[in-house]
Amino acid sequence: MFMDGKTSTLAINSHTTNQQLLPTITEEKNMINISMLQQVLQEFVSGTSNIQGAALVSPDGLALASVLPAEMDEDRTAAMSAAMLSLGERIGSELVRGTIDRIVVEGEKGYGIVVSCGSDAVLLVLANAAVKQGLLFLEIKRAVAQITPLVA
Repeated sequence: MFMDGKTSTLAINSHTTNQQLLPTITEEKNMINISMLQQVLQEFVSGTSNIQGAALVSPDGLALASVLPAEMDEDRTAAMSAAMLSLGERIGSELVRGTIDRIVVEGEKGYGIVVSCGSDAVLLVLANAAVKQGLLFLEIKRAVAQITPLVA
C-alpha cells in the first residue's frame, strides 16, 4: 500500500492526433511505503522491552502507521503528537534553546516521547515507567534512523 508523498511534479507533453494538439499530463510523486513503515514500528515495539506503542504521524497530524494499545484512539493520538512537536519547537525557539531533540511527557504510568523524523514525520513512542531512559533514547534514535529514509 502506498500513500502520496508531499511533493508532486507535473509535466505537460503535447501529442498530435488527427491534426489536433492534445496535452498529456504525467505526474511524478514521492511515495511513502506504509506497509514498510508499519513493519518497522511493529519490530520496534515488539523488540524493545518496556515499549507499549508507537505511532508515525505526518506534521499535519494524520497517522501514517501505528502500533498503539487498543484503548488509544489513533486519530486523536496522531493529532496531539504533531501539535506537541510543533508547540515544543516554538517554545524551544522562544526560549532560545536551539533545535529540539525530543519532547518527553512523564507521568506516573510512564512516558510519551515525541521526536521528529525529518520534515515529513513525527514519531510518538509510549513507554512504561520501568524503562531505562538512556536505553529508550538510544532505541528511539535507531528507529528514527530506519524511518527517516522511508518518509523522505
